[in-house]
Amino acid sequence: MSDETPTSTPTASVAVRPVTGRVLRTRGEGVALRLSTRTLVVGVSLALALLATATITLTTGEFEVSLSEVLAVLVGQGDGAADFIVGTLRLPRLLTAVFVGAGLAVSGAILQSLLRNPLGSPDFVGFTNGASTGALVMIIVVGGTMTQVAVGALVGGLVTALLVYVLSYRRGVQGYRFVLIGVGINALALSVNSYLITRADIYDAVSAQAWLVGSVNSRGWDHVAVSGLALAVLLPLALSQVRALSMLELGDQSATALGVGVQRSRAILIASSVLLAGFATAAAGPIWFVALAAPQLARRLTRGAAPGLVTSALMGALLLAVSDLAMDRLFPAQQLPVGTATGCVGGLYLMWLLASEWRGKGRYA
Repeated sequence: MSDETPTSTPTASVAVRPVTGRVLRTRGEGVALRLSTRTLVVGVSLALALLATATITLTTGEFEVSLSEVLAVLVGQGDGAADFIVGTLRLPRLLTAVFVGAGLAVSGAILQSLLRNPLGSPDFVGFTNGASTGALVMIIVVGGTMTQVAVGALVGGLVTALLVYVLSYRRGVQGYRFVLIGVGINALALSVNSYLITRADIYDAVSAQAWLVGSVNSRGWDHVAVSGLALAVLLPLALSQVRALSMLELGDQSATALGVGVQRSRAILIASSVLLAGFATAAAGPIWFVALAAPQLARRLTRGAAPGLVTSALMGALLLAVSDLAMDRLFPAQQLPVGTATGCVGGLYLMWLLASEWRGKGRYA
């Protein structure tokens, strides 16, 4: 089938589920919101699990801190030792993990819905490796500061996304073409990254390789500000297009018939996805598989017919926070980066996902 040919029937690529739940409406019905009981339960459960993870992260470790001391620090009344341990070391690292995980998960959820492919992730269509290229240029060629490295990562991700979008545009952007072009650009960016490392001196090469693993170790409040502000701006923008995103899963013809401005909505959603992935990579480096796994896990839990961006964000935040906590507690002396955990778990998840899709059990099969 040509990549320009839209799917003839919605059920050919998307499993249609009955719409359930209550609908909340404002007076005059200017705004209507469908509230799924299962989605609400899953969202609350993920939020509580994230809160429990945060509590364990802030109170346990090499230096024990009581919950009352943590609360005192949070309200600005902590003593010197607790304030340093919680406010300087643990809390910025935790918040960076939460914001980065949420941003990557929402980025992946948008791409998977737009492309109608569970492998539609920033990791696979070049956005993450493109951001890495920009960062490596700043580390190896320019010798830039941490701020310049973050800016380089963001610019690299944007340039890569623009390149993929332009090369895949042919009377509109089709998911099949977008994935193929993205995979090719991803391979090209990966080869450029390898070349840059081989041409660097030993000190820059070690620094670059450490950055490429992806980590939230030693993150400060500037990293929290970057990742948190990006999520605060871009998540509402993506949520404003969630109806269009649901319609686009049915195919361009169906979405157009339902009144969706296909190309405009797709451009806004892709821009949101790229920026979320870019800011997350700028704050923590390329952390693999969170954008791939979190949206799929959230969707399987909620069994929703529409893409759940909020539940995906909570799942991504939980996955990264738990992974970082596990690395810190299991290997306290080595201080292994969280990218090590997500890479191992994500590789196993990817094998399971591919096997599931091959058997025809996947949603997008």
